[in-house]
Amino acid sequence: MTVRHTDRPAAAPLTATAADRTTTAGAALALLRIATGFAFLWAFLDKTFGLGYATPAERAWVAGGSPTRGFLSSVEVGPFQPAFHAIAGAAWADWLFMAGMLGVGMALVVGVALRVSAAAGVVVMLLMWLAEFPLAQLTADGSASGSTNPVVDYHLIYALVLVVLAATAAGDTWGLGRWWKGLPFVRRNTWAQ
Repeated sequence: MTVRHTDRPAAAPLTATAADRTTTAGAALALLRIATGFAFLWAFLDKTFGLGYATPAERAWVAGGSPTRGFLSSVEVGPFQPAFHAIAGAAWADWLFMAGMLGVGMALVVGVALRVSAAAGVVVMLLMWLAEFPLAQLTADGSASGSTNPVVDYHLIYALVLVVLAATAAGDTWGLGRWWKGLPFVRRNTWAQ
């Protein structure tokens, strides 16, 4: 005997509709925005409090350490090596770096000022790319630089992610982006979106 189920819902289509893609893309961009923001915030928190990941407690900013000294003084490659060594540990460099990490991180997590934070984050990432200078195959002492790709590294990927997040209004999903863009100052100055 054959039983027919006519009240069973139709099988879901194998391809997503435009609305599904939009919802899925919005959620994916929101997750990417929050995760990227957390990466920037974590760098700020670890450098500030010495949480023991990249920065031990004794080298924390609150313990008198410098957030830029370790990284910039260990630059071993590229034409900008002397410039980065010269600013390693400078108070103004520490404050700018930490303000950038905190500002970009908070803006991304909350979903506001994505254009401004993308611009600031791209500058930070490009400077860090120059400091690691993946184009160089050898360090200043002649040893292998360890560069795995002569152009694209994680700094450039982060920079591109920041641009995509700003260009797609990623703060509108699971963030305060719509509210932010409704503020009178932001409506008058679209660069602040």
